Amino acid sequence: MDWDDLRFFQELIRQKTLSGAARQLRVTQSTVGRRLASLEASLGVRLVHRTREGYVPTYAGEAIREHIERVEAETQAVRRVVGGLDQRLEGVVRVTSPALLASHLLAPSTSALHAQHPEIMVELLCYASSPNLGAREVDIAVQLGRFEQPDLVARRIGTLAFGLYASLAYLRQRGEPDTRDGCSGHHLIALVEEDVIPAQADWLVETAGRARIMLRTDSRETQLWATLQGGGLALLPCFRADREAALRRLDTPAPAPGGEIWMAVHRDHRHMPRVRAVLDTIAEAARRGADDLYPEHSQQLTTPGPTKQA
Repeated sequence: MDWDDLRFFQELIRQKTLSGAARQLRVTQSTVGRRLASLEASLGVRLVHRTREGYVPTYAGEAIREHIERVEAETQAVRRVVGGLDQRLEGVVRVTSPALLASHLLAPSTSALHAQHPEIMVELLCYASSPNLGAREVDIAVQLGRFEQPDLVARRIGTLAFGLYASLAYLRQRGEPDTRDGCSGHHLIALVEEDVIPAQADWLVETAGRARIMLRTDSRETQLWATLQGGGLALLPCFRADREAALRRLDTPAPAPGGEIWMAVHRDHRHMPRVRAVLDTIAEAARRGADDLYPEHSQQLTTPGPTKQA
């Protein structure tokens, strides 16, 4: 029996779809399917059922799942202990982030890092959802919103201002939306549910709840480009949308809630010199870019909560 086959089975159960498991494992969907088939053949049982909600374990799959989780936990513990002993200021540090933050915050910061620590190489990965830091898939994660995983040390490193935007061409064609009436008769470009900041979801219901959703995406950059092409209204980061002369920020009865930028590392890795160096570089980049991420004209936005997370 191949441990990798067990790992693929476990990720499929977690993500419930071949595409989700493939994305987290950084392989193709066919590879996930092939690994599952190999495991079922070696055990002589069927391990998953395909339902409307996605892949769920059979009785046999559920029976082995607890054992897989125990082996996985022990493997992760060994990796963390060994990794925490590495005191070199060199090597690879894997960082994951939404594409928006990766492109405009993290990638530009690497030049300062390399100037000071030329032997550190950053792998910057863009995921729709944050991978498991405890599983050592990555060393550092940056995202909009708090982290829910245990055993992490996390802190808020900045705030992102948002506003409701439309293209000038769209407004000429369809007229000014009435945000006090929920933007009735207008189109909306939205995020898929798992990527929505809860406070912003409530705000959108109040402000544009009567608009018709024409597109959903897991990419804020895709949202912006669809808005630029006249696809409808969208809640966009001000620092990005304000750069586009073809877009206009709309007046709304209440300001859009801001998005908190959080950074996390597993507690066993936070003192590794190369990881520490990258953490400090990212935090400094967020501090230096605070005025761009949360511009002066958006200072009336909802004030974020506490800056520390246990």
